[in-house]
Amino acid sequence: MRKVVAGLFHSLDGVVEAPNEFQFDSFDAELGEELGGVMANVSTVLMGRVGYQEWAGYWPNAKEDLDFAGFINSVQKYIASETLSPPDLTWSNAHLIDGDFLDFVREQKAGEGGDICAMGGISLVRQLVFAGLMDELTLITHPVIAGKGRHLFEPDDPTTRLELVRARVTSKGNVVQAYRRLG
Repeated sequence: MRKVVAGLFHSLDGVVEAPNEFQFDSFDAELGEELGGVMANVSTVLMGRVGYQEWAGYWPNAKEDLDFAGFINSVQKYIASETLSPPDLTWSNAHLIDGDFLDFVREQKAGEGGDICAMGGISLVRQLVFAGLMDELTLITHPVIAGKGRHLFEPDDPTTRLELVRARVTSKGNVVQAYRRLG
């Protein structure tokens, strides 16, 4: 059975949106190692419409972060959207999810292949966590208060117990925490 994973950059005040606006100089070699380990196991990426549109406009012509660009440009990408149509998906290896998103993930999980990683979609990660489909959620907390932006979890979300499966502090003070659902 395939694992569903996600990793989000996270500020001390819980912001996960637009980490490029708060990461500053906190990205270090240890984070590069963590992300390289994730990329090595992922064969499928799940994205939402907004994330897809933002990333498809940047990564195919990226001049920086070429390791990640090589990965994200070549990996199979499945897009959850009710407004995009197949002709809108011009990025390599991008496919529109037909039907219910959670049913699609269940089918993918039961199939063959590497890990399935949710990227570029805060709401997708939330759906996967609350549906019990997320096998491992990694939060990479940067030593910064972002002050504004979307949070992963909202005040009216259901109480959901998690257990810490590993944690690491990097040389620049980032805390990498991996969780799975308890029970």
